[in-house]
Amino acid sequence: MIIAVASGKGGTGKTTVAVNLALVQDQDKLQFLDCDVEEPNAHIFLKPSLDFKETIDIPVPKIDEEKCSFCGRCAEVCAFNALVVLKDHVMTFHELCHGCGSCAYFCPEEAISETPRKIGVLEKGTAFDFGFLHGRLNPGEAMSPPLIDAVKGRIDAGKHVLIDAPPGTSCPAVTAVRGSDFCLLVTEPTPFGLNDLDLAVQMLKKLGIPSGVLINRADIGDKRVEEYCRQADIPILMQIPWDRELAKLYARGESIVQHSASWHDMFQELWGKIADHVDRIVHNDTKQKGVDAG
Repeated sequence: MIIAVASGKGGTGKTTVAVNLALVQDQDKLQFLDCDVEEPNAHIFLKPSLDFKETIDIPVPKIDEEKCSFCGRCAEVCAFNALVVLKDHVMTFHELCHGCGSCAYFCPEEAISETPRKIGVLEKGTAFDFGFLHGRLNPGEAMSPPLIDAVKGRIDAGKHVLIDAPPGTSCPAVTAVRGSDFCLLVTEPTPFGLNDLDLAVQMLKKLGIPSGVLINRADIGDKRVEEYCRQADIPILMQIPWDRELAKLYARGESIVQHSASWHDMFQELWGKIADHVDRIVHNDTKQKGVDAG
């Protein structure tokens, strides 16, 4: 299974949930990916031993102005406005470039080559007894999806994969959760939590990814998140109350399940609920394919 843990907004406890889910698994069958590359922090709790580091770059255009006719075709095909063609000069904005290669492909004069631009690093190692990967985006860099793709490119197909996704519903979050079998949405029972939960649910519907909800700090707000989930037919798989002791563990960079047998059992139960949902989805898809074939 590939399970993503996401949220419509930051600060809901997404990484806390992902880390504790990881620690209740058969660790030789698990791989953990921290795809929140702008601010990765799962390593604070998992304390991995990192033994591999790779620089990640994207190809950006390099203009040979001796060949260039300044026809403007490269700027026309660039969907991200990364090039501006003047009378006798081409301006490139590498921070906007997504490395798609369209400008070089469509250049009639073959005046555009591509040169690598470093955007961050990928680091790999072991946390406890499972594989750990994360990306670290360079400060000030805006183009995180290529780095997220690089981290996901090391997925071990023979293991369960747990992805700690970036917050929000923009390109980084979409890139991180795309291809997952299930997404656990961590939210809080506040107006902001409900608003951003709805955005995340709509994102997952567009991507065709089934989801469930975990309500963190469940006793500090109102019941509108629960009502929303009932109306949207989204299962609430777990609720975590506000607990000062849990906050203290978080502040010290320690996991919940290693300090409490009862929380260990609850996170194991949560993983079991997720696995049951995935099994039912696979079974229903197989059954439907059989009906369609008949």
